[in-house]
Amino acid sequence: MSSKAMATDAAIIEGILLDDEAALSKLYKLHFPMVLFFVQSNNGTEDDAKDIFQEAVIVFYEKIRARQLELNCQVKTYLYSICRRLWLKRLARNSRFSHVMIEDTESAVAPEGDQDAEVAEQNELKFEAMANALAQLGEPCKTLLEDFYIHSLGMPEITQKFGYNNVDSAKNQKYKCLMRLKKFFFLDYQIPS
Repeated sequence: MSSKAMATDAAIIEGILLDDEAALSKLYKLHFPMVLFFVQSNNGTEDDAKDIFQEAVIVFYEKIRARQLELNCQVKTYLYSICRRLWLKRLARNSRFSHVMIEDTESAVAPEGDQDAEVAEQNELKFEAMANALAQLGEPCKTLLEDFYIHSLGMPEITQKFGYNNVDSAKNQKYKCLMRLKKFFFLDYQIPS
C-alpha cells in the first residue's frame, strides 16, 4: 500500500471516528466512481451502484464506529469487496443474469469485505422480509404495531385511538398482531445458505 493511500485511508477513518462529514464526502468522491464502473460494467445502473455503495459505506461506517474494523488492505479494496459481493448476491437473487461472468475492476478482493458483505446481505433480506410481512398484515394490525414500536405510543393511547374497551384488550390485540406478523415474516424469510 502506498504511503499516500495509507495517509488518505487513515484520515478517512479518523474523520469518521470524529464525526467529520468531510471524511464521508471524501470516501464517496474517491471510491464511488470505481463502484459505478464495476456495476455498470456488470449489467447495473447508476442507481444500482448508488444502492450498493451506500450499503457498503454503512457497513464500513458501523465497523469503524464500533471500533471493530480490522483492515488488512486499502479502504478502496475493502469497499470494492463488499460492493462486489452485494452485487453478485443481488444478481443471483434477481436471477436475471445467473450465467453472467462478473468483470472485476479491482485486482484484489479483501476477504474481510466478503464477511461484512454477508452480514449486510442477511440484514437486507431480513428488512425485505419484514417489509413484506408488514404489507401482508393489513389494518388495523399494521398501524397498531407501527404506533407501538415505531411511534412509541403507550398502550393507553393505543386503546383510545383504536377504540378498545380497556388496555388489556389493546394488549391482547397487539399480541395477536405480533404473532401474525411473525408468521408472515418466517414464511417469507429464508436464512441464506
